[in-house]
Order: sequence, then C-alpha cells, then structure tokens
Amino acid sequence: QVQLVESGGGLVQPGGSLRLSCVASGSMTSINAMGWYRQAPGKERELVASRNSGGGSDYGDSVKGRFTISRLTAKNTVSLQMDSLKPEDTAVYYCWLRGYSCSASACLGDYWGPGTQVTVSS
Repeated sequence: QVQLVESGGGLVQPGGSLRLSCVASGSMTSINAMGWYRQAPGKERELVASRNSGGGSDYGDSVKGRFTISRLTAKNTVSLQMDSLKPEDTAVYYCWLRGYSCSASACLGDYWGPGTQVTVSS
C-alpha cells in the first residue's frame, strides 16, 4: 500500500513564500510521476505542478513563474517551492503520485495524500 505524507502548509502573507514537501512510502515497482494538486472551497481540484520520471515538468497556468517543483527520485520525495503567493492560492494542497504497485499494466494507479492547508492572507 502506498502512503503519501505532506508537510509545509500554513498561513503566509501575500507576497510571501512556502515550501511543501511530500514523501511516498510503501510497495511500488515504479513511479511514473509525482506532483501537486489543489482544491479551493467551491472549486474543482486542479493541477498545480507535476514532474514525470523523465524529468519533465508541467505547471498550472496560474502558478507558472511563481512555483517550482522538484523531485528527489532516490528518496521518493517531491517538493513545491511557492513564491509570490497570492490570496487566490489559498487551498488545500494534495500530493499526487502515479505509479505501478506491481509489474502488470492493471496495477497502474493514482495515489493521494490527505492534503495540507495553505492560506494566503494579511
């Protein structure tokens, strides 16, 4: 079973910075990608940033140029550096992992952390 544990959320003033981290543990044969999604009250969950096993990154339009994703493959860790935070970045941030729990194609799955609250407010 795969577990994702997030850390680093909290309250920050507009223009400030936060760093989120997520560590994956459990039985995985391979990890295709890790990243972050967020969900604000009354809104759908949206992609913040992801990083695939080939090193490619993808960002949501609203965070490009402000957020940076990094991944330590050997430690199954993904981090999100968030700079120039805005009130509209306020949301619950979820760590996400896509990978195989066994060698069969049917074992490809998406896994989610419990979420960490990020609040941007003065």
